[in-house]
Amino acid sequence: MSETPNTQQLEEKKPNDQFAHINLKVKAQDGDEVFFKIKRSTQLKKLMNAYCERQSVDFNAIVFLFDGQIIKGEQTPHELEMEDGDEIDAMSHQIGGFLHVDVNYMN
Repeated sequence: MSETPNTQQLEEKKPNDQFAHINLKVKAQDGDEVFFKIKRSTQLKKLMNAYCERQSVDFNAIVFLFDGQIIKGEQTPHELEMEDGDEIDAMSHQIGGFLHVDVNYMN
């Protein structure tokens, strides 16, 4: 006689299954949101490339953050312990920069 797993057992198993799908939101600095559904085992560079294509932005001009940490393209949602509905921030990548000092203010 085989046992049928109850709903709670299935829900507890699902987040740990690296092949299950996960819904993620990528949020831009201007508040725009793009939603993706990927497998937990999929490298995030696939999502990052798709986001850049949809938004018509250069991949090298954007940095992706999860919980304040930069995401590496080879990482997966499973490795980062992402949960369904988690948000990834897409920020403009700042190269260089300089400090402007008003010399009249200092006198």
